[in-house]
Amino acid sequence: MTDLVSLLEARLGAAFAAIAGEPVDPAVRRSDRADFQADGALALAKPLRRSPRDIAADIVAKAELDDLCERVEVAGPGFINLTVSSGAVSRLVAEMAADPREGVPFAESQEKVVIDYSSPNVAKEMHVGHLRSTVIGDAAARTLEWLGHAVVRQNHVGDWGTPFGMLIEHLVDLGEDEAAQELSLGELGVFYQAARVKFDGDPAFQDRSRRRVVMLQGGDAETLRLWRVLVDQSARYFQQVYDRMEVTLTRDDLAGESSYNDQLDDVVAELDRLGLLRESDGARCVFPEGFTGRDGGPLPVIVVKSDGGYGYSATDLAAIRHWIREVGASRILYVVGSPQSHHFAMLFQVAREAGWLTDAEHAEHVGFGSILGPDHKMLRTRAGDNVKLGDLLDDAVARATAAVAEKNADLAGEERTRVARAVGIGALKYADLSNDRIKDYVFDWDRMLSFDGNTSPYLQYAHARIRSIFRRGDYRPEDLHNVSLSLRQQQERALGIHLLGFARVVERSAGAVEFHRLCGYLYELAAAFTRFYEHCPVLKADDEETRLSRLRLCDLTARVLARGLGLLGITAPDRM
Repeated sequence: MTDLVSLLEARLGAAFAAIAGEPVDPAVRRSDRADFQADGALALAKPLRRSPRDIAADIVAKAELDDLCERVEVAGPGFINLTVSSGAVSRLVAEMAADPREGVPFAESQEKVVIDYSSPNVAKEMHVGHLRSTVIGDAAARTLEWLGHAVVRQNHVGDWGTPFGMLIEHLVDLGEDEAAQELSLGELGVFYQAARVKFDGDPAFQDRSRRRVVMLQGGDAETLRLWRVLVDQSARYFQQVYDRMEVTLTRDDLAGESSYNDQLDDVVAELDRLGLLRESDGARCVFPEGFTGRDGGPLPVIVVKSDGGYGYSATDLAAIRHWIREVGASRILYVVGSPQSHHFAMLFQVAREAGWLTDAEHAEHVGFGSILGPDHKMLRTRAGDNVKLGDLLDDAVARATAAVAEKNADLAGEERTRVARAVGIGALKYADLSNDRIKDYVFDWDRMLSFDGNTSPYLQYAHARIRSIFRRGDYRPEDLHNVSLSLRQQQERALGIHLLGFARVVERSAGAVEFHRLCGYLYELAAAFTRFYEHCPVLKADDEETRLSRLRLCDLTARVLARGLGLLGITAPDRM
């Protein structure tokens, strides 16, 4: 184990348990007065009826910390200040450097995790509203997978329902070849809007569209074939966007609403057998416990609409039942905007009452805020339309190309193109992930593409800067495996201590799906490296032993930066 905080917690925890007679959280945290501070003694004063300073003194006397700490002191009302020895830091950092996983263990309890994210609609262009779900969901998938969990990605696309009668009829009017060409160019918005205009203005087209919906839902072979043209062309477009974003979703992860059609009758029948379905205004509903409307009456989840059709709640119930029973998921993450929190709370309660969600499974709504423009309103174009995701990606890469050219005029050709793409796409993702996902954030190109501050370009540049040290010194990281680490100077010791927190922040970011924690850690790591580099010469170190030790510390820092960015879905170039 190279997680320094966990080591301190384990040693202190044993001492606390011996004093208190039961497990106690030592409450270890970083401190300005020492390396760490443990505050657990304060909470024991009342139950033990003793001074917290006396309790802390007993803890210090009993805890086995000699191999970790050079100084352990009781301070203030009962804080325990812990100064870690340079030898212990050097030893643990060396273990971390020797580990291809940079000290991050596989999860002790591994799960099958279904992650529902992105979820665009067939025959509609992806827009800025899809950015957060796609970026957050993909970071969760990458990180949980790296921790050893079996991750099942699910892209729950909207590919069914009444609009498809209108879309299929428009396809027929255009002709399959022309429609396919238009859709293959990614002009889904144009296609959809043209169909909408015809539907709103042509009664005959409306009638044809409604008949087509009946044929689609009835399984008419030709209608299904035409519907499949729309789905296939849209899937190709979605994949082009995901590939540009360097998102791990593939076509195999598509799980449209239509894929649950044959399960809906059985879901309704099972809910009926369980006595959960009730008639309400002609609809068949479940009234989950604990949910009431403004009038104080029970609030329904509509499973079958009054016209006999199925609502999206029915599809969501079929999906959660399928993921638990057929896929075997023990954790389900729905990466969907915060406005849907009430829907998911009711959905989960229905699933619990149906016996699908038990104590062995856990479903979570991973909600998130909105992306705002400079006016602090929803980000839109000047014309008031949704910003197309493809246009956003184009803009990111174009702006990054200019920023990279200004930063390093020597980069040219294919290398500049590759770096600019990594910087532009990385800036978009990091600006999203570095904010607390529950909160809204203001979209600001200048800030997100800055090479200063808590941004992806700053971290990417820190990584490239470290790699340039090896090129200038003509050293190879793989030749440093047997080099001893000796972190004696204040700045190299501080950098080492920060590196030892990597495992903890990865595990906590994945557990809470809060990647601003990992972003903050990486930013602080880059800042700690800058302080180290300014005060501790590397290539011009006084002796070979110090030079090699510092080079190994540099290499580990670069690896952690690259690994952390990679878990976020961001590439760390070696040159910038």
